Amino acid sequence: MGVLISAQGLGKAMSHKVLFSKLDLTVEDGERLGIIGPNGAGKTTLLKIIAQKERSDDGIVTRKKNLKLAYVIQQPEIDGAKTVIDILQDAGEAEGLSPESAAVEAQKMSSKLGFEDAYQEAGSLSGGWKKRLAIGTALMGAPDLVLFDEPTNHLDLRSVLWLEAFLRDAPFAWVVVSHDRLFLDRTTQKILEINPMYPGHHHAEQGNYTIFMEKRFNYLRDLQSSAQSLANKLRKEDIWLSRQPKARGTKSQSRIDAAMNMKAEMADMNSRLRTTSSDIDFQASGRKSKQLVVLKDIAKSYGTKKLFEGLDLVIGPKMVIGILGDNGTGKSTLLKVIEGEVIPDQGERSIAPNLELVYFDQGREALNPEWTLKRAISEGHDSVIFQDRSIHVASWIRRFQFQVNQLDQKLSFLSGGEQAKVLISRLMLRKADVLLLDEPNNDLDIDTLEILEESLEDFPGAIVIISHDRYLLERLCTHFLAIQGNGSIQAYADYGQWEKIFLDEGKPQKKSSSSNSQSKSKGSQKAGKLSFNEQREWDTMEVNIQKSEAEVAAANSECESHASSPGKLLAATQKLEGAQQKLDKLYERWAFLENKAGGKI
Repeated sequence: MGVLISAQGLGKAMSHKVLFSKLDLTVEDGERLGIIGPNGAGKTTLLKIIAQKERSDDGIVTRKKNLKLAYVIQQPEIDGAKTVIDILQDAGEAEGLSPESAAVEAQKMSSKLGFEDAYQEAGSLSGGWKKRLAIGTALMGAPDLVLFDEPTNHLDLRSVLWLEAFLRDAPFAWVVVSHDRLFLDRTTQKILEINPMYPGHHHAEQGNYTIFMEKRFNYLRDLQSSAQSLANKLRKEDIWLSRQPKARGTKSQSRIDAAMNMKAEMADMNSRLRTTSSDIDFQASGRKSKQLVVLKDIAKSYGTKKLFEGLDLVIGPKMVIGILGDNGTGKSTLLKVIEGEVIPDQGERSIAPNLELVYFDQGREALNPEWTLKRAISEGHDSVIFQDRSIHVASWIRRFQFQVNQLDQKLSFLSGGEQAKVLISRLMLRKADVLLLDEPNNDLDIDTLEILEESLEDFPGAIVIISHDRYLLERLCTHFLAIQGNGSIQAYADYGQWEKIFLDEGKPQKKSSSSNSQSKSKGSQKAGKLSFNEQREWDTMEVNIQKSEAEVAAANSECESHASSPGKLLAATQKLEGAQQKLDKLYERWAFLENKAGGKI
């Protein structure tokens, strides 16, 4: 396998801490590398160094000659006024393709990405489809290596499942920073963790996330055992040092030097073993009511789009309800109906007297980047009130892995995960009977996620949660409600049951009947400029392309099965080339008919 990237001796420090040092990393053809670590540890910084968007303090990065590298950032900017096909075509031309070739490749890419209407404006897309489009633009230059920074953040579950399948079959190598444990489990073949507990603050192992965590557990167990053994030796040396007069002999001095080295080694071990987990807990009101929120025959629509109807729901203590569904189907709206912010079109909502509902949405509670950490946490006061006790703000921020010297630091200097911890800390200061959580896990590192899950498990009230983190949903939820997108809501026993049915459905349906009619209307206007035969060809084009894509896939499989038989492999390769040429001609013809129908020819 060819080496794409070779990094040797990389080191990087920020103003108040070392991120990593002496880091060696090799990325080869076909690489599937996942990068994990605490918030602010330097994961995104490492990606930027590999992408040559930031310089390391030490070390060198060597690239394969003429390497094509693409970098998909956490929140890509997309021109909402342009159509999907135009954005893809512009990306192709920016990579050096001719307008004609870019048009053909844009059609191919929109099909691979799953867009049913490539002529819709990008501004109308949900967050998940915008992320797909961003990935598509990155791939228009046929990169050898793609770097992804938190690609599952803010995606709905359908898009996460699509991304998993897409990356498993990707023809390019990729490196991904992610906190999505199931995503890492299903896609990666190697894990690199950036974490202060390792020498040099980094460690890598072959295998997926589960295999890595098993080896990580063994590493920590061995480290604790070594620390205990060293502590026992050091106690003996301390006794010897306390009994000896001032050392003069060479032998005594060497023993003193060895003891000092052991103390330094012990201090290093203790610093690495010191827990870096956040201390997360929520304030419950202590209410004993068995029915906290009751919804009867609830329905809600926006315009002609029906979100849900006929919903009956009783929410009681210790219930954890996971809300599933595509972006745009009404998950957040349902949370707001439960909260009382959104009034349903029909039905009744009743709540227990003096009920404390707390709604958490990272997007709703925007943080001012000019605020200091102290201003954001305690509104500038020296203490906060938690569980009826006054706690000094310096002690409070340590629960979330912040240092005292960061109190006057502006939020703009914090990573996305650190800002998420600020929001969680603000949430903890509010008493609640019912927690309504809209993607509370976005940007949180894995260690903090696990502490959050433990705290939510112990919460005595009710929780209704929207999340794309399948580990979190499976661990916490006692009930699942799936918003189907057609007005109905279906209950499921567990997440796995929903995912199986969900995947069997295939592609997502059109958003609404009105959008269907608009698409047909547009198609009719285009078709009016085609001849009778061209119109017939246009009507069957999509089906023919799907058949041709199936033929290419079958030919690919045949090549793989005959890899050890030169004679059969040659025939299979020729068959694959023929199938690919046929598919390329269909896409070229599709692009021609599209342009003619649109009046561009």
